[in-house]
Amino acid sequence: MTSGPVAAVLARATSCEAVRPADARAGADYQRVAADGQAYFLKRLSPATDWIMRVTGDHVHRPYLVWRAGIMDKAPSCIDHTVVAMEVTGTGDDAVLSMLMRDVGACLVPPGDDQVRPAQHAGFIRHLAELAAAFWGWQDDIGLTTMAQRLRFFAPGNIAPELATPDVPGPIAAAAEGWRRLPGLSPLLSSIARQVHERPELLTGPLGQTPHTFLQGDWKMGNLGSHPDGRTILLDWAYPGSGPACWDLCWYLALNRARLPEAKEAAIERFRTALEQFGVATEPWWQAQLDLCVIGIMATFGWEKALGDTAELDWWEHQTAGAAARCGIATGR
Repeated sequence: MTSGPVAAVLARATSCEAVRPADARAGADYQRVAADGQAYFLKRLSPATDWIMRVTGDHVHRPYLVWRAGIMDKAPSCIDHTVVAMEVTGTGDDAVLSMLMRDVGACLVPPGDDQVRPAQHAGFIRHLAELAAAFWGWQDDIGLTTMAQRLRFFAPGNIAPELATPDVPGPIAAAAEGWRRLPGLSPLLSSIARQVHERPELLTGPLGQTPHTFLQGDWKMGNLGSHPDGRTILLDWAYPGSGPACWDLCWYLALNRARLPEAKEAAIERFRTALEQFGVATEPWWQAQLDLCVIGIMATFGWEKALGDTAELDWWEHQTAGAAARCGIATGR
């Protein structure tokens, strides 16, 4: 397999084809590349062109920092990040990150809303736990995504500059509409989200008292796949950082709702059991961390639940109400 600077591989390319992945939501450019008899996938992005980088506060190309620090290659063997090379060219917000990956498109979860196979889902949960266990206790010293930034990802004040652009990104417009609707659908979720947006320390403080690990940050089906040997493909390490393992779990549950072949409660228990199997003792911190992450995920994606079906909104409202009561956070009722 070819390794080294992206430009060196591209100089030997025999074909380059622009593509647009079905799950692409930001401003990155994508190409399929053939070089040295290998099939590659190239992604290029910069803060100037990518709204996700801007709203998450990434002006330093965090995936590149993770790659350069060797963190991707320290992931357990069950995880395939597919990255062959990265490089950054340019300066400031115009600096472009080029990520060259092996083309594993045939092994990715297909687009759509069909449920994934139970065995594949079980593998994702198990490997999420294995990744967390492998980095247990990891703390960020290279300037990655903070928990406050995660909590304010789609906060109204944070997305306001994107709403003022001539070409408002679709997810940003949807978030603004979802936040507008949420108070009428769930005053509880709206009140809690507003509190967290205004004072992230409501959650970051107590979360800091629970164990941390390395977070890949985006376990959505559009980034996932499975090799025939069972290894999990995990793409797009766009929001890496130190944080609670339950955050990536709750992210997975919130964004993959339609595709889960079992109840969320069962998936939560599956994850906890896997952590224990990988040597992580989950007492006494488990319930507190899970509660805080449930609340935090609704501060991040409550808008999305306001645009979805009632049953899904009701589930998260019920879980958040219980979590807030146990954590002593006012619900606004």
